[in-house]
Amino acid sequence: MAKSLKGSISKLFNAKIQKSGSSSQVEEASGEDMNEVHVELNESVVANEKFSEEEASGEDMDEAHESEGVDVANDEFREEHNEDNLRDGGVNEEASVSMLDLEKDVDVNYDPGLWGIINDTKRVMLVKKGPIKILKENDEFPKEPNRGRHFSSKLYTSNRPNGEKQERKWLVYSNELDKVFCFCCKLFKHNPMTTGLAEDGINDWHNLPTKLRDHEKNPEHNLNVVKWVDLQMRLKQEATIDKQVEALINKERIRWKLILARIIGVVKTLSRNSLPFRGSNEKIYEKNNGLFCQLIEFLAEFDPIMKDHLRRVVDKEVQNHYLSHKIQNELISLLANEIKEEIRKKILKAKYFSIILDCTPDLSHEEQMSIVIRCVDVEDASEVKVEEFFLGFIKVDDTSGLGLFKRLEDTLVDLKLNIDDIRGQSYDNGANMKGKHQGVQRRLLDVNPRAFYVPCGCHTLNLALCDMAKSCVKARNFFGYVQKIYTLFSGSTHRWDVLKTYVKGLSPKALSVTRWESHIESVRAIRSQPEELRDALIEISNTSKDDVVMAEAKGLCFNALEDFEFFDKLVYLVQNLRQS
Repeated sequence: MAKSLKGSISKLFNAKIQKSGSSSQVEEASGEDMNEVHVELNESVVANEKFSEEEASGEDMDEAHESEGVDVANDEFREEHNEDNLRDGGVNEEASVSMLDLEKDVDVNYDPGLWGIINDTKRVMLVKKGPIKILKENDEFPKEPNRGRHFSSKLYTSNRPNGEKQERKWLVYSNELDKVFCFCCKLFKHNPMTTGLAEDGINDWHNLPTKLRDHEKNPEHNLNVVKWVDLQMRLKQEATIDKQVEALINKERIRWKLILARIIGVVKTLSRNSLPFRGSNEKIYEKNNGLFCQLIEFLAEFDPIMKDHLRRVVDKEVQNHYLSHKIQNELISLLANEIKEEIRKKILKAKYFSIILDCTPDLSHEEQMSIVIRCVDVEDASEVKVEEFFLGFIKVDDTSGLGLFKRLEDTLVDLKLNIDDIRGQSYDNGANMKGKHQGVQRRLLDVNPRAFYVPCGCHTLNLALCDMAKSCVKARNFFGYVQKIYTLFSGSTHRWDVLKTYVKGLSPKALSVTRWESHIESVRAIRSQPEELRDALIEISNTSKDDVVMAEAKGLCFNALEDFEFFDKLVYLVQNLRQS
């Protein structure tokens, strides 16, 4: 079922189909009901009756069976599945083969130049869809290189001898080959026909009107029209010869959609809670197979559809079970794209926005740039609300101001956001970001002078406080002792074990050059348990075999933890650091 279900995942997200050409308009035939069709073989023409044409695609026809909702589909699946098991133990081998064969070509390209070999399944899908009329603005179809002739949409209509106009619903144009074909003759011909409309197409634009009139008078064309209309009516009434096989196909399609809906639900739950998906293996009902597989197993305990699916997987009745890490990653990507698209729509509604960038290396030592967009949410007119949207991490190879700016430009192009609509930019105080000559903010201002730069307030405050502390000699000495205490204990696993023996509460923390908050935690750890830290330092000074470590431990013990001035600063800074 791998080919038969190709593209099924994207369909659950209502992905919009891209048009083949920017100037092309695809007009589908109307869904008027056909009362009767008269074929006058003596006059070799088709009477002026309109054919019933389905406006929905093959998938839409199938989805009509599911219009009662997922709950009805669940009940229907349970009943049919139980009846099948009681009757013959499941779908018989011949029916399964027929079902697979009919589903292989479910993805049909509706350009007649790309139909290729036409089997029964493709013929049914094309008849369900009906002929597609290609229209272009000002009839701007491709022209011949020498004479400049081209196809005209006027040829979709024929002028009858009695002055009436009749639409040639059977005439289809191929964008791929720049040729025209006869829809019904290409689908239903049994023997090679003399006209190219049923074979390789025609692009003799000068003689095309004459050839179309001759083709309309061809008896075999009229017979193919009858076959087309007959199959169309039988499909509409669900009275085809392969009705039972179609029912199996529809049933299988419903089953897979229900399975995929449950898999997507598990993916959404894990993603929403930032939980890992995979374990040490990916096999169902095995240990350490990860949260994804375990949640699927949990669903199977209560849900008959998932239970039946896992039974088929375990019994190896299906090869494509859609539970591997590849399908997980694909679903995550599709969900992320949908969320990103919704965010993009909100940004476009707001028109103007600001950007916030920051860079940091990840565990694999690759530089990652985070991009956040800040805009006004205009959906609720009664309340003005400013929102920030995280749009993801972007891998960067060049961390210079120019490299980061180029990466930002490419990202905005991918998101289809206009760089001229930026009204603000905010980064940290790195030279490559805030640089007034070569930084990102300068380069963006050169392109868009209205993108005012505002440095990150928190980062600026951290730098100011850190620099302020460095300006005072006593403060530098105090924080030097604090950092040295952490360095001494963290430099050896043995010394850290000694620390844990005496200190049961907060452990010493390292100071950060740019993060003032780290000073609070470091000072608090010493303030809450100075006696325990002193005992640990004495233990290290008495037992250490390293003379340098022994001297450092004694120095910290007597110069810091037994010094009144150190404790005076300790109490004072604990109270004031909380306020800053």
